[in-house]
Amino acid sequence: MKKALLVATGVLAVLALPSGAQQDRPGEVARGEFNPNAREAVDRALSWIASRQNANGSWTNRVGYKLYEEYFGEENESVDVTAISCMALVSAGNVPGRGKYGKNVALGVAWLLSKVRDEDGYVTHAGSRMYSHAFGTLFLAEIYGMTRQADIKPKLKRAVDLIVNSQNREGGWRYQPIPVDADLSVTVSTVQALRAARNAGLAVPLDTIQRAMRYIIRCAVPRRGFSYQAATYDNGMNDTRVSFALTACGVVAMYSAGMYDSREVREGLRVLPDYKHSLVPNKLHYYYGHYYASQAMYLAGGEHWANYYPPVRDEILRNQRADGSWLDDVGATYATAMACVILQMPCEYLPIFQK
Repeated sequence: MKKALLVATGVLAVLALPSGAQQDRPGEVARGEFNPNAREAVDRALSWIASRQNANGSWTNRVGYKLYEEYFGEENESVDVTAISCMALVSAGNVPGRGKYGKNVALGVAWLLSKVRDEDGYVTHAGSRMYSHAFGTLFLAEIYGMTRQADIKPKLKRAVDLIVNSQNREGGWRYQPIPVDADLSVTVSTVQALRAARNAGLAVPLDTIQRAMRYIIRCAVPRRGFSYQAATYDNGMNDTRVSFALTACGVVAMYSAGMYDSREVREGLRVLPDYKHSLVPNKLHYYYGHYYASQAMYLAGGEHWANYYPPVRDEILRNQRADGSWLDDVGATYATAMACVILQMPCEYLPIFQK
């Protein structure tokens, strides 16, 4: 009844910081899970990220696309990597006007705002696509909710409207803001952006959320997790791949709409560890998969989090390079920012990650 009420009313509530959180950070967070080794690693990584910021506020990374297990792109100023780099800094308590890296975050916000197209609200640069738009919108919504910075709201609203207007007939989203087809990877990123926007006080149509959830549920494969695209046959069979990252995406998307205890979520959490062996450190899906899995397991809590986080944390720490960065097929800035976000999940500074 609770999950049905949440979805039916479109309630995506603002989740408050835990009591006493501001006094305690960045010390013993979440029963000491953010240990001194993780803190030291993140401190070095954040220094590296800040040193890589361009004078105009952006971060450079490979901008391109994934094809099967390969990533193709060219070095350029990147919308999604700028958003994720800012998220890494904010996850340590830095916001415009506050914190060691508050100025870096402010510059990143200004650059992202400059990439919101006046004509339609598309957050894009150097040919970036809907996935980048979603991460840009998510971060702008998060920082607007935390700061109420006045110049963010009108551009954020246009970015949200573009998401709403580009939803396809199945209820999902795809690589371009054109309502033709859909996949779960892009859809979860847009759903999270909508949740963050709603948390920050912007209007999100109830029908948009309901249609998105129907699509995501169609991506659930019984006893296997979540698939890349929804069932395509009349008998409900699905011929697209199921993976660690996609299953984590599905769980997080359902959490974002308040469906905390659905059958699909329970099955996704149960099978997610079975796919972990498919992730190879420093390869394409490693940080992307753990970005969503860390959210899914943290929000699930209990044994899910206790069994997931320590070994993943330690594996990530072992792969940090001498200069404080991490590396994968997409690029060092992307990998380092993602690693920082994952390691700092227990800190709960970003509202979207709060319990």
